[in-house]
Amino acid sequence: MTATKPAASDAIATDTSPQPAPGATPPRTPLVARAAAELVGTAALVAIVVGSGIQATDLTDDVALQLLANSTATVFGLGVLIALLGPVSGAHFNPAVTLAEWWTARRGGAGVNGRELAVYVPSQVVGAIAGAVLADAMFGEPLVKWSTHDRSAGNLLLGEVVATAGLILLIFGLARTDRLRFAPVAVASYIGAAYWFTSSTSFANPAVTIGRAFTDTFAGIAPASVPAFIGMQIIGAVAGLALVAIIFMRGKTTTE
Repeated sequence: MTATKPAASDAIATDTSPQPAPGATPPRTPLVARAAAELVGTAALVAIVVGSGIQATDLTDDVALQLLANSTATVFGLGVLIALLGPVSGAHFNPAVTLAEWWTARRGGAGVNGRELAVYVPSQVVGAIAGAVLADAMFGEPLVKWSTHDRSAGNLLLGEVVATAGLILLIFGLARTDRLRFAPVAVASYIGAAYWFTSSTSFANPAVTIGRAFTDTFAGIAPASVPAFIGMQIIGAVAGLALVAIIFMRGKTTTE
C-alpha cells in the first residue's frame, strides 16, 4: 500500500524545504543515483579544468591570461554543476568534503554514513580520471600521459592547506547558518578567488588532484607531487572543521 501522491500544484505550494547542496546530502535519493551524480559531476569538473587549460595555452603564451581563462571557466562550470547536481547528491565532487561530512555525521550532524562514504569517494576518483582523459581526447592530446609539472615546493603545499581549509569553512559554515542555497555561487566564487590568492592555484580536492596527474598539460600535476598534495588537503579539511566549530559555535540554552 502506498501513500497517495499529491497534485503537482499542491506540491509546489506546500514544499518549502530548502534544497540540498554540498554538506547536506539528500537522504531520499537512491544511492546509485547519488554515485552517478558524483562520478559525472567530478568528471565534468576535471574536464572543465583540464580542457580550459589546454584551450588557454593554445590561444596565448601569456601565463596570466592562461590562468585567467582557466579560473573563469572553472568558476562558471562549477557553479552550474553544483546547481544541477546538488539536489541529487549534495554535489560534493571532492573526497575532502565527503570525509568532512561523514565526520560531522558521526558526531551527531547530518551527512553521509560509512556505506555512502565508501561509494562516494571511489566514484569521485574514477570521475576525475575520466574527466582528464575526456579533456585530452577532445583536444587531441594523448589520452593518458603522466604530468611532468612538479608541484612539490613547500609554499605550494601550504597553499593547499589554506585553500582546503577555506573551502571546508565556507561549505560547513553555510550549512551551520542555514544558507546552503547560496552554495553554487559562494563555492564557485571561492574557488575562482583561490586560484589567484593561493600559491598552488587551489586544487583543494584529492580526487581532482589524482585526475590531473593523468594529463601532461597546463593543469597537470606530477604523480610524485600527488601524495603530499593530498596529505595537505586532508590537514586543511581538519583545520577547516576546527574553524567551523570555533566560529559557528552553538550557544547553550539556559533555564532559570
